[in-house]
Amino acid sequence: MTRLAVFDCDGTLVDSQANICRAMEEAFLLADMPAPPRAAIRRIVGLSLVEALAALLPQADAPLHRRMAADYKDAFFRLRTSGVMAEEPLFEGIDTVLQTLADDGWLLGVATGKSDRGLAHILGHHGLAHRFVTLQTADRHPSKPDPAMLLAAMAEAGAAPHMTAMIGDTSFDMAMAKAAGARAIGVAWGYHDLHDLVDAGADVVAERVAALPGLLA
Repeated sequence: MTRLAVFDCDGTLVDSQANICRAMEEAFLLADMPAPPRAAIRRIVGLSLVEALAALLPQADAPLHRRMAADYKDAFFRLRTSGVMAEEPLFEGIDTVLQTLADDGWLLGVATGKSDRGLAHILGHHGLAHRFVTLQTADRHPSKPDPAMLLAAMAEAGAAPHMTAMIGDTSFDMAMAKAAGARAIGVAWGYHDLHDLVDAGADVVAERVAALPGLLA
């Protein structure tokens, strides 16, 4: 039977927190509001942009959330194309783990709050696009923890829920996995802590990148 391992991107495959925080700070600056602490921004990584802004500004209305989400996208693109942004490195050992899983017969996918353009940039930059048979983004799905991304990934790969694992660093990933009937594997090197992952339904949490193949097996 088909085995499918679906990875989150930010905080799981790549360390992108510096750029996310910087673009969010720019969006708040354009709205003439003080930016939240970076710890608060890291907490919303993984949500789609409008939902992330709603979590950071629960007292604001939906039009403001949408406008600031657009400002964030503009700021992110501007900062990236100007060369200001930091490199978004793969977490050490990720490329090896992806190769190991592929060699073991796993199909691989991504489910992320990034846009299609953002995900394509990251995978292209690191030469990883060929690794994945299914790519699901916020451009075509509701925000995590809605299971739509993961359900679409399973449909594209031809994998049943009990043969699918969602691997991510946030409680949103774990809740999405549970909602889709898939196994939930948390990672300890991302942006939510161990207790958040367990409380959201993580079946197990990988302390190190190299531990993932063993946990999946």
